[in-house]
Amino acid sequence: MNALTVLISCPDQVGLVTHITRVLAAHQLNIIAMREFVDEANKAFFTRIACTGNLENAEKLKAKLLENLPNAAEVNLITEQEKQIAVLVTKEYHCLAEILIKNQFKTLGANVKCVIGNYESLRGFTEKLGIPYFYVDHNNKDKSVFEAEIKEIINQFGVDYLVLAKFMRILSADFVKDYAGKIINIHHSFLPAFIGANPYRQAFERGVKIIGATAHFVTDNLDEGPIITQHTNHVDHNFGVKEMVRAGKEIEKKVLLEALELIFEDRVFVSGNKTVVFK
Repeated sequence: MNALTVLISCPDQVGLVTHITRVLAAHQLNIIAMREFVDEANKAFFTRIACTGNLENAEKLKAKLLENLPNAAEVNLITEQEKQIAVLVTKEYHCLAEILIKNQFKTLGANVKCVIGNYESLRGFTEKLGIPYFYVDHNNKDKSVFEAEIKEIINQFGVDYLVLAKFMRILSADFVKDYAGKIINIHHSFLPAFIGANPYRQAFERGVKIIGATAHFVTDNLDEGPIITQHTNHVDHNFGVKEMVRAGKEIEKKVLLEALELIFEDRVFVSGNKTVVFK
């Protein structure tokens, strides 16, 4: 028996679950788990179905599903296969370290094909774990040239996703368009939010009581792409800047790894500027 994940998004209508399950049964696929959600405001239907069976012709199954679904339906059939990723970094190591350690012990749910950094700082650590590291300098260089050099590296590996593990450069709209829906970012988010340099110092000086982090898909609007997951931690007057930074890094790691797990297990649908996440 082979595993198959079926992802469907389409306009909502009566009888969709019946139509879908009938087609799967006709192809001798056994449903192990099925989750569905209806966005009533937008009249949209989403489902994730885990199946087992011997699928002989994926294209035939996809065509039959589309035949039984409304116009504008999207169907993805995913066999058990680890995703391939590239990680982009600057100098901070905490998110990269979590990714590479899990990759080393085969618990990431994906294969790290390469790490690309705009500083040399993380080369030694990366290469000790057997991952190729590519340095792309951004200094005194037009952004289009800088990004073209990054693309050239990425395209050597045929990756499914780009993970920005504290990559501190703003990507152009053209770059984002080339990898639309494939770039995942992590950033601090505070209540209230602090932007610019030294956000943890700003938070400390303001006396915040909650710190947090957000993992999201990257779009043209900086840090405003569809949110995958978020977490917060409570802090108090006992936290100095150093403690704020330490707590912030811990929650950034947690949020990023949780988001990656959801994505690598094909549990995330993007719907406009929101996500539907089947945990």
